[in-house]
Amino acid sequence: MSILTVNLPQNSYEIAIAKGNLSQLGSQMQQLNLGKKVLLISNPEIFDFYGNTCIESLENAGFEVCKHLIPAGETAKHLQSIEKVYDTALANRIERSSTLVALGGGVIGDMTGFAAATWLRGVNFVQVPTSLLAMVDASVGGKTGVNHPQGKNLIGAFYQPKLVLIDPDVLQTLPEREFRAGMAEVIKYGVIWDEDLFTKLEQASNIDSFATIDQQLLETILIRSCQAKADVVSQDEKESGIRAILNYGHTIGHAVESLTKYQKFVHGEAVAIGMVAAGKIAVEMGLWTAEETQRQDALIRKAQLPTEIPSELELQDISSTLQSDKKVKAGKVRFVLPTKIGEVMITDKVTEEIIGRSIR
Repeated sequence: MSILTVNLPQNSYEIAIAKGNLSQLGSQMQQLNLGKKVLLISNPEIFDFYGNTCIESLENAGFEVCKHLIPAGETAKHLQSIEKVYDTALANRIERSSTLVALGGGVIGDMTGFAAATWLRGVNFVQVPTSLLAMVDASVGGKTGVNHPQGKNLIGAFYQPKLVLIDPDVLQTLPEREFRAGMAEVIKYGVIWDEDLFTKLEQASNIDSFATIDQQLLETILIRSCQAKADVVSQDEKESGIRAILNYGHTIGHAVESLTKYQKFVHGEAVAIGMVAAGKIAVEMGLWTAEETQRQDALIRKAQLPTEIPSELELQDISSTLQSDKKVKAGKVRFVLPTKIGEVMITDKVTEEIIGRSIR
């Protein structure tokens, strides 16, 4: 088992990565001296695959378990869904010593974390991610929240889990499209932080499905991506500085998601489009070379991810949506732009004219 630590001033926790880890959930949580009551939150499909394994593991460790299922997808990521979680928590007398366990992808993790942060002003929270994107990104770092009709994740809180438990075996039931979406975040880490990881992805024969990817490479991807996220979050828990680099590709990516009503792209696909756009903006501004953006875009295409902003989206609509982004500061949109493979910078000097020339 690989154990990584997210070192924080008050709420440090471990990321445990191992094949077969799902059956160890109860014993892992038992070591944390949590209360006996557990509310397991998942979506119906994931619960059908893995819910009973988790419940059996928790009950064998002495926990009392109840469950709440949320429909899959971004369209359920809103406050009304959270209210239903509260109803279940109340009906089952979830106390401050109790724990909410998120079994699912990034949407379930974000929503469960937000519910945990706000129920009784904060209860324990454990992440059990089941998608590649959630494993390498969404489950680590304590960002929780739900969407507002005008923007993604505008309602939320920083709230750290007590544990992140990752079992790569669950990826065998992940749809291929979702695996590729997770690879977008992996590529992101290569661009912003880990040049060696980027090179390993370039050298790999396949990175677009669980069935074809080398399993040793997959283990490396999980460990190095989680380590990158842990390193950044340990330096800046609440995104007052360096943590903002984790938003690479997300600025325009979130705008694309919002403008297409979360129907056309899954999150990782939108991030891939956003990275391509950010790379073009960086070239336009003379921050990195055309050769480097070509390497990035080739890797994104290798993962079978989209690279183009839909032609029906107008520049004016994109610009307007960017203004409601969480990363706006003093009325200026902050972009994360690459300066070389493995390094990025944060700037608010990207004009609408530069965006227009780059994305069209």
